[in-house]
Amino acid sequence: MKTIVHKSNTRGKAEHGWLNSHHSFSFANYYDPKRMNFGALRVLNDDIVAPGMGFGKHPHDNMEIISIPLEGDLEHKDSMGNTAVIKQGDIQVMSAGTGIFHSEYNKNTDQEVKFLQIWVIPNKRDVEPRYDQITLHTKNLKNQLYQILSPNTDDSGVWIHQKAWFYMGELEKGNTQNYMLKDPKNGVYAFILDGDVTVEGQNLNKRDGVGLWETDRIKIKADNDSKILLMEVPMTS
Repeated sequence: MKTIVHKSNTRGKAEHGWLNSHHSFSFANYYDPKRMNFGALRVLNDDIVAPGMGFGKHPHDNMEIISIPLEGDLEHKDSMGNTAVIKQGDIQVMSAGTGIFHSEYNKNTDQEVKFLQIWVIPNKRDVEPRYDQITLHTKNLKNQLYQILSPNTDDSGVWIHQKAWFYMGELEKGNTQNYMLKDPKNGVYAFILDGDVTVEGQNLNKRDGVGLWETDRIKIKADNDSKILLMEVPMTS
């Protein structure tokens, strides 16, 4: 098994007044040639947007874009005609494909919105752009790893154009999970949303990340009440 650890305080930072963002991988003005991606996982941004502020209309193409709100309400508009608000417990996905424009704003004027912005490199180029969102049932996250994304349209969660699987779990102290990779040629990037977790003997804290590959299973133990996001992706994009 090979591993790489990204402690939360080693991430890139961007502070724009209205936006406070931490980048696990190179993004915008943050560039580290050793942290360009983890396989097909290209971007993992931990964003905080000030009340009433947001990202104006901007383009994307040939990227699978996943948004996971952690707190507050995020309003989305795009060139496909979609207008939606996503909040904690929702998962949003866009296949940018041949190209889209979209904007994202904090819906509220009295509180911040916090969300994860994740980009996965697709295995098909120039697909028809697509938008989807779902609401998770939080009881499904309790002391288990619950699938929120896959390559399959009829699986639980959203789907993308890539052989990737995402799982979330809310684990009580002492709870142990054994994750079996869908494809042993893939790797898994674990991101700690809250609490303290030991992943394959590596002690991790809130907003730490660890990438693991050349293995077919991963052992996870919650050192206290914790929330975790697992992202299994191909190691070649």
